[in-house]
Amino acid sequence: MSMAPRTDTQSPVHVADRHDLIRVHGARVNNLQDVSIEIPKRRLTVFTGVSGSGKSSLVFHTIAAESQRLINETYSAFVQGFMPTLARPEVDVLDGLTTAIIVDQQRLGADPRSTVGTATDANAMLRILFSRLGQPHIGSPHAFAFNVPTVRASGALTVDRGAAKTRAVKKTFTRTGGMCTRCEGRGSVSDIDLTQLYDDSKSIAEGAFTIPGWKSDSFWTVRVYAESGLLDPHKPIRKFTKREMQDFLYREPTKVKVEGVNLTYEGLIPKIQKSFLSKDKEALQPHIRAFVERAVTFTTCPECDGTRLSEAARSSRIDGINIADACAMQISDLAGWVRGRDEPTVAPLLTALQGTLDSFVEIGLGYLSLDRPSGTLSGGEAQRVKMIRHLGSSLTDTTYVFDEPTAGLHPHDIQRMNDLLLRLRDKGNTVLVVEHKPQTIAIADHVVDLGPGAGTAGGTVCFEGTVEGLRAGGTVTGRHLGDRTALKETVRKPTGKLPVRGATTHNLQDVDVDIPLGVLAVVTGVAGSGKSSLVHGSIPAGSGVVSVDQGAIKGSRRSNPATYTGLLEPIRKAFAKANGVKPGLFSANSEGACPHCNGAGVIYTDLAMMAGVATTCEECEGKRFEASVLDHHFGGRDISEVLAMSVAQAEEFFGDGEARTPAAHRILGRLADVGLGYLHLGQPLTTLSGGERQRLKLATHMAEKGGIYVLDEPTAGLHLADVEQLLGLLDRLVDSGKSVIVVEHHPAVMAHADWIIDLGPGAGHDGGRIVFEGTPTDLVATRSTLTGEHLAAYVGA
Repeated sequence: MSMAPRTDTQSPVHVADRHDLIRVHGARVNNLQDVSIEIPKRRLTVFTGVSGSGKSSLVFHTIAAESQRLINETYSAFVQGFMPTLARPEVDVLDGLTTAIIVDQQRLGADPRSTVGTATDANAMLRILFSRLGQPHIGSPHAFAFNVPTVRASGALTVDRGAAKTRAVKKTFTRTGGMCTRCEGRGSVSDIDLTQLYDDSKSIAEGAFTIPGWKSDSFWTVRVYAESGLLDPHKPIRKFTKREMQDFLYREPTKVKVEGVNLTYEGLIPKIQKSFLSKDKEALQPHIRAFVERAVTFTTCPECDGTRLSEAARSSRIDGINIADACAMQISDLAGWVRGRDEPTVAPLLTALQGTLDSFVEIGLGYLSLDRPSGTLSGGEAQRVKMIRHLGSSLTDTTYVFDEPTAGLHPHDIQRMNDLLLRLRDKGNTVLVVEHKPQTIAIADHVVDLGPGAGTAGGTVCFEGTVEGLRAGGTVTGRHLGDRTALKETVRKPTGKLPVRGATTHNLQDVDVDIPLGVLAVVTGVAGSGKSSLVHGSIPAGSGVVSVDQGAIKGSRRSNPATYTGLLEPIRKAFAKANGVKPGLFSANSEGACPHCNGAGVIYTDLAMMAGVATTCEECEGKRFEASVLDHHFGGRDISEVLAMSVAQAEEFFGDGEARTPAAHRILGRLADVGLGYLHLGQPLTTLSGGERQRLKLATHMAEKGGIYVLDEPTAGLHLADVEQLLGLLDRLVDSGKSVIVVEHHPAVMAHADWIIDLGPGAGHDGGRIVFEGTPTDLVATRSTLTGEHLAAYVGA
């Protein structure tokens, strides 16, 4: 059938080509206040605004979340039952959506068996390569997998197919895995130092335990051992029989009666592992954290030498290289090794593996190795690892959503990331980026600025248009886009030095450096140059160092800033004292919890493969407390009203008047100092961004006695306007007699430093050397390094 010839009367634009906008109307997720915007498709749109202004709520929790929910609904109900359930975002109209691919900064799982190789497809392809070409041949790809144990089984298999057809069949099953049997594929073995748990010259009755918080009269700890009937409490521990020692250290949970109360007796080792070692070290009190660091030692597995692989897997080689050697190579070197293999029988596999490894190099991660534990990657590195599978994709007309893709990148590397974002756009994709860095905002086709403030003061669109329009628009972002921090005219003089000698952690090449104390010292260099290895891996432990990294905060939706910082403790005590009742009443996780929702404030209804529904608890109206608890007031407010306050409001409330509580006021002052004045005391930790979590950690650590603060990229997630406040905080810390060492790429922090240590010149084995030590003024004057060139351009020198 021939097509009708086109006539001039026909519309020049096909009706299908008119859908060139993503329309959002009436978005009310989190703090968004009825936001309505139109985002152009097949363009690069950057979302800006101060931290907490609603960028993530709009991009991730509204647009991307609805796209994913609609895609999930295309699967059968059976398949949906295995998928995460998503509720529809609170928005009136979402129109013109395309398939969304989210590339966020969520850390890759810190599971001890997860590596860069297993988190991407590279390890799987290498295993197939060695199973085909490795000599001697030892088996299938499973034989090279450190997560697969060797299994043998035999027995009768009974198949029921009706009364007359039931019969037993003898089956034997074997599978050869590559897991090292000693460390079970972890690469390291942990030992608990028993001398740190108890004094074996004493009996339990004489107070043998040296574990923090184990009081001799406690039912749940010491008395359950002393009065269980399994051990002699008056016999010194070193005189226990073999059976008693086994019961004391390793016994499985057993019900025992102590003074008529049913309790569970459990061996000391599993009890310690559950109560101390399974918790986030950062969330532990300082004295308990010190105990854990003393009591647990991690050593490289002596059997596999840290490779995680069995002897058989290490014995099979291709041209003298085994799979452990290949995974230990720097990825840029491994890519060269794979390129040198010419074997027609596995040509498609070599092409795919080559493409993946080249993507690592292209995205600036060629300095990693495939055996690097995924939990040790920074948020920015994790995000770039997730990008790898999308770089060579043939998909077009999809929406890519990025969360600060430049986090953790040196200004030199930001240009490379910008090129990748533009390449994705030029293939016909819609690219949405949440970003603070001016270099990335500058390449946007369209800018959406949210604000004007954070939390309840944000959630509205302040500006929509071009980058030039933003500069002239007068919004907070527009005003600060051209900000430049000037170099200091005079720098502080060091009061001492922290010597590092012969540092060889990761890629450091026998580095000797003196880090000055009593000043603001900034360690910089391109991504992968060895900054974190120097600061976190080489500074001598126990020198009064307080380290604040970007590791995730563990905490459920019941955890909030008040519980994490210890702020709730003085507040509960103040409420209890004022009302003559127990402090436990004022905890939503304890006695004061609403019995209907158990203190959660919401009732969760699971609807199988459909999105679960969270409805506000009718009994407590979302306040989380039992009604009688809310009758108790302090300073004219009940406990739920206090938890609904922002940090700034609570600081004023507890500062003076009848609600004056110095202990609470001090903690609130630290939270305000780090720029978290807009956070609500009862806001779940799960809703905090990566930058907010780090600043929450910093506020908690500021109370510690340490004289040296080590901060890892404190500007992550900070708006340009907030960087100034951070610099003020760093100055106050130094002026109060602290030494501050900052690992940072932000030019404003470099310019503000008293001393800069620049690592490089490249990444991986091309880095690991000190290329400059001195003041920022000297670095700009010499321009001898990449950092020097970019800093000179930043300050306009």
